[in-house]
Amino acid sequence: MRVTEYVTFDAVGLAQLVAQGEVTCAELLAAAHEAVQAVNPQINAVVETWPAGEAPHPGGAPLAGVPFLVKDIGVSMAGRRMELGSRLAAGNVARTDSSLAVRLRRAGLMTFGRTATPEMAYSITTEPVLYGATRNPWDPERSAGGSSGGAGAAVAAGVVPIAHATDAAGSLRIPAACNGLFGLKPTRGRVSMGPDSDEVFSGLAVHGSVSRTVRDSAVLLDQILGPEPGDPYSARQPSRPYAQEVTRPPGRLRIAVLTHAWGGRRTTAPVTDALSRTAGLLESLGHQVEEADVPLGAGWEEYVLAHARLFTAHLAATVDEVATALGRPVDPSTLEPVTLAGYHYGQQTSAAQFAAALTVRNRVARSLAHCFETHDILLTPTLPELPAPLGTHTDGAHTPDGPGWIDHVFSRSPFTMPFNTAGTPAMSVPVTTDSRTGLPIGMQFAAGYGREDLLFRLAGQLEQANPWVDRTPPIWAGNHTKL
Repeated sequence: MRVTEYVTFDAVGLAQLVAQGEVTCAELLAAAHEAVQAVNPQINAVVETWPAGEAPHPGGAPLAGVPFLVKDIGVSMAGRRMELGSRLAAGNVARTDSSLAVRLRRAGLMTFGRTATPEMAYSITTEPVLYGATRNPWDPERSAGGSSGGAGAAVAAGVVPIAHATDAAGSLRIPAACNGLFGLKPTRGRVSMGPDSDEVFSGLAVHGSVSRTVRDSAVLLDQILGPEPGDPYSARQPSRPYAQEVTRPPGRLRIAVLTHAWGGRRTTAPVTDALSRTAGLLESLGHQVEEADVPLGAGWEEYVLAHARLFTAHLAATVDEVATALGRPVDPSTLEPVTLAGYHYGQQTSAAQFAAALTVRNRVARSLAHCFETHDILLTPTLPELPAPLGTHTDGAHTPDGPGWIDHVFSRSPFTMPFNTAGTPAMSVPVTTDSRTGLPIGMQFAAGYGREDLLFRLAGQLEQANPWVDRTPPIWAGNHTKL
């Protein structure tokens, strides 16, 4: 299969070709490797590939033979490197499979490499010292987002139709928005974090994916959802597969709109224009759309401080664990300035401060839950601005402190984090683009706890009404006709 043909299919479409005997798994994997060679020198999204991929894969699995990439954090695959985007963990090889690795293999996916992440996934841009900056296929001078920036850039450029991503503060939805992709953050407890973790960042982090089509994300979530023995909690199982929800009418939804974010950050003109156009599209589809006041449940400074304590306390524990296991020092030779500052702040966070931060988390979750008593969906921009030029997010990062860096990150992405706090599902949908630059603009839709079904129905409707799959960036594997 030529790369120019390979990039025209989504994951479900590729799996159907394999099932029908029209293409072999080996041919798909070869095309994926060629796609990496074609675009990765320009975007630096893939940090490692494996010639043979993860095989075998079971016949009849819904995604059998589909090339796939995992993020360089969160998924342990025995015998494969997982370096967390950090010099501290450089060369680290996983000894065992995580629960998610097993499920990805059962789904039939042919995992053949790792995508870039910022160090310890501790940023919303992917510009680590270890492997260098990941560039946006729509404009290589701009960020691909983070922390799943490598996944976002790789999918947008046509390397794979879908890739693994994680989301603790928007790390899945932000790259989806920056790269013109679909990305849904599942409900807390929907996908197991085991067996080495019961929950990550006190339940703020989840596993998911970024994809070019809605159905790909739905099918993959169907394959990886559900608890494992010993999980501390789990979300209620859906009544039907999410893949079926994509084609079901959502009905007339009550949609609340939040234009400007909590904390006072103003949304820029290109994004407010895109939000208005999205609201108009929703109204044309029969939905009730109205501006709404959505209380956060905590003051912004209190909110930032609470999450600075949660994030950095967990960061400190992770850094100590890795440093001990690999026998490496924790200093500027192994950690970047913002990570090192967060590590030191996390060491100083007391148990009482950590417990108080969890209380703030609870207040925010309760407050946002009230929104979904009066509305089915909350619509916001995913980001308040267009994808930022590379280097923007790290300006001044040579003199950071723990809370200061979290405040900086949250101010750049104020719409996404609250839904991690609440544990509710939220998705970024590439509804439209900026008319001046052509850059994609993601719109975020959030729903109540456990209501991924509602989000998939709405996403399917939007995809049908305003298709985006044929929008491709200038850096696109399909442009390389010689392959």
